[in-house]
Order: sequence, then C-alpha cells, then structure tokens
Amino acid sequence: MKGRIALVVTALTGAALVAAPAGDGAATKRVKVEDNFFSPTKVTVNPGTTVRWTQPESATDVHDVKLTSAPKGVKKFQSDPMSQGSTYSKKLTRSGTYKILCTFHEEDDMRMTVVVRKRKKK
Repeated sequence: MKGRIALVVTALTGAALVAAPAGDGAATKRVKVEDNFFSPTKVTVNPGTTVRWTQPESATDVHDVKLTSAPKGVKKFQSDPMSQGSTYSKKLTRSGTYKILCTFHEEDDMRMTVVVRKRKKK
C-alpha cells in the first residue's frame, strides 16, 4: 500500500511541475475574437506575457489580429485570417501601449488595446 501511495504522490508531483508556469514569470492572457469585437477590449499585462487571441468554434466571421501602433522598436505583426477555432499568439516584451485591430472589421471599430507594464526594478 505504501508503494502505491508513493507512486501516486510522485505522479501528482510530476504533473504539478509540468502544469506550473515557468520560473521567469511567463504568463498567457487570453482574448476572445468574437463576431466583430475583441473581448476584453483592453488588457494590461506584465512584460513577457503571451497574448493569445482565440476565435471560438461558434464564430461565423473571418477575423485577423493586426498591430497598428506599438512602442518604439517593436516590429509590426499581423495574423493570417482566422476562422472557427483559430488562435494567434504573440509574446509582448517591451513596455508600452499596443493598438490592435481586425482589418476585416475596421469600419465596425473592431479594435483593442494591450498595455504592457514597465519592468519592475530589482
């Protein structure tokens, strides 16, 4: 019995280590790409956070994620067209404000803002 308990504890400990975030504080912020809007429309994250835009299976329109303005030195990015169940991720490392829009629904004001906090001094 003790052997089984030790095996279960070992297995659970290993699973917890795999599920734990990286020690560098890496995190993921999820944004839903709904029909003609992002949800939420504004997020604030720490430097190094990956923002993951996800279009649900129930979506009916095609969307994309395009960076229109960012802090100096950040390379512009744009996803491929996204359809049902698609995702697009981008790791944001530079502090500042990132303006995002969907080029398919720009006239519908399908936009969002991501603010990356300043790095904390140690």
